[in-house]
Amino acid sequence: MRQRSLLIITTGVTVGALTLSACGSRDDDNGGDSGGGNKTVTIGLDAPLTGDLSALGEGIKNSAELAVKTANKEKTVDGVTFKLVAKDDAAQASTGQQNATEFAGDETMIGAVGPLNSDVGQSMQKVFANADMVQVSPANTNPALTQGNDWQSGKKERPFKTYFRTSTTDAVQGPFAARYLYGEKKLKSVYVIDDKKTYGAGLAGTFAAEFKKLGGKVVGTDHVNPEDKDFGSVATKVAAAKADFVYYGGEYPAAAPLADQIKRAGAKIPTVGGDALFSAEYIKIAKKNAEGDIASSVGAPLETLDTAKAFIKNYKEAGYDQAYEAYGGYAYDSTWAIIEAVKKVTEDNDGKLPDEMDESRSKVVEAMQKITFDGVTGKVGFDQYGDTTNKQLSLYEVKDGKHVPIESGTFEG
Repeated sequence: MRQRSLLIITTGVTVGALTLSACGSRDDDNGGDSGGGNKTVTIGLDAPLTGDLSALGEGIKNSAELAVKTANKEKTVDGVTFKLVAKDDAAQASTGQQNATEFAGDETMIGAVGPLNSDVGQSMQKVFANADMVQVSPANTNPALTQGNDWQSGKKERPFKTYFRTSTTDAVQGPFAARYLYGEKKLKSVYVIDDKKTYGAGLAGTFAAEFKKLGGKVVGTDHVNPEDKDFGSVATKVAAAKADFVYYGGEYPAAAPLADQIKRAGAKIPTVGGDALFSAEYIKIAKKNAEGDIASSVGAPLETLDTAKAFIKNYKEAGYDQAYEAYGGYAYDSTWAIIEAVKKVTEDNDGKLPDEMDESRSKVVEAMQKITFDGVTGKVGFDQYGDTTNKQLSLYEVKDGKHVPIESGTFEG
């Protein structure tokens, strides 16, 4: 793949400090006791473990569990044993907030990983901030969570010092796709649809703004209820608009039937979307009408990274029934970030965590801001907003029933 001005193409990253050992069976769901630890601390995990998005949620949970098992097996933090407690938010903000409240009230809990959905993440942030407890999301991409509601005007202000994420944001994901579709695919007109949710509307907005800036034309816009399955009226409007493609801001349970019905309505054009469309479930639902559709996703394809080889091997050997999906590597790195922060706190405190959990939590938040390590997805670190410093992105096209990478690079604004 040739290098262009807007992309800095990266090659495989050399494996660094983070190494993964082979893990045992799944019998110990929460990570267990390594046998040598004298203090057990809990890491919470929040994700949709039931419902339409459970495939993504299970991949997140399994990957976080793998990180905990590895840390315990390798005794990564002397004197500390980690335990994972997972809760299901069913992709509902109110449930996520309730889970966060329960996590914060657990006197053994040092930090939390998750959630998947940006609107759920927003509902949890203040709860964790009030408890001075770190939260690291592997999948939230709405820029407002780290940069405030006025981020587009340039008035960036971090709402909560306790919130971090290992995935990059829609501020770069939308424009990354727009530049490829306009510049490389030579597609000049688009019909933009979103589900009116925090993630979907935000992503569609950043995509449309960049596409128009490049000279592209938005020939129509619409909103759908993601709970619906009949999108016939919208599909008819798309077909009449004669757009070159559709951009959908939302998640695969609605995107797949929408794409299918648009093609059935006579518009034989690709549906394009963000990382929430990058799932095998999308292809299962849309079937043959998924062919040619495109999804962006955070990071480079894990299969191409030297840093991910051990993770992929160990995930397979662990015997999980579900795939690690789009966010598995990021969930592992989010969990490992908490482990690294705990390690830093113990090293600075005579080899142990402070006796009071309130102090331990506060120290872990401080340590999180400064840690860097070589993770599954590449170099892991956080900027002044709590955003990942890794701006790598990829695009995938459905070919012969599989998502095939077609572009990967670092976005330059």
